[in-house]
Amino acid sequence: MAQMTSNPVSLAFAAGAIGTVRQHRREARAVQENAEIVIALSNKHGITEVLPIVIAQRGWVLAQEGRYQEGVAQIQEVVSSLRATGASLVMTYVLNLLADACTQMEFDDRRRVLMAATTALKRLEGRPLQAETLRHNGELLRMQNDSSTAEAHSCFERAIAVARKQSAKSWELRATTSLARLLDKQGRREEARALLAAIYDWFTEGFDTGDLKDARRLLEELST
Repeated sequence: MAQMTSNPVSLAFAAGAIGTVRQHRREARAVQENAEIVIALSNKHGITEVLPIVIAQRGWVLAQEGRYQEGVAQIQEVVSSLRATGASLVMTYVLNLLADACTQMEFDDRRRVLMAATTALKRLEGRPLQAETLRHNGELLRMQNDSSTAEAHSCFERAIAVARKQSAKSWELRATTSLARLLDKQGRREEARALLAAIYDWFTEGFDTGDLKDARRLLEELST
């Protein structure tokens, strides 16, 4: 990466952008490496613009490693620091990181974090991440009780519709995986399998990424 540019600001932004792509692909080690590059450049050259994102990404990495409380706390610190800036798109991304980081926490802790994140997300535009925001809201509703199932279903379907409109296949895959899990819980296994298989079969590469691995595991479960 150092050969790409000798400008430290450009290098920091390039590393931050690569880290964001890696995070979307759920490649925790690569995300960590890019975060450390940006943090080192910031310490040396006083570059602060990309810091909130990479610090939040580093918290997300901690959560992927099983250090949920520590990772979530780090992202929450970034959320607190961003509240005064009005940077809605950055905030939307960081809040989605927060929602994603808590997925393996204990039920009550996860519900608390998700509720705070999704409540804040509803107040933001964040159109590029609208599908993910809707999906996280659906996951929160799915966790609550059976009376929220219809609303969760609606959130997942809206997330899929938004993703399709934006030609965002990765977001469509995530939302469809969430909807398939909900349908399976309702005893609609064949419908869930067919729905998920349709989007999974669209992909011709990237099968080593976390989202496609998750979808494949679920398809195998639904096929038994």
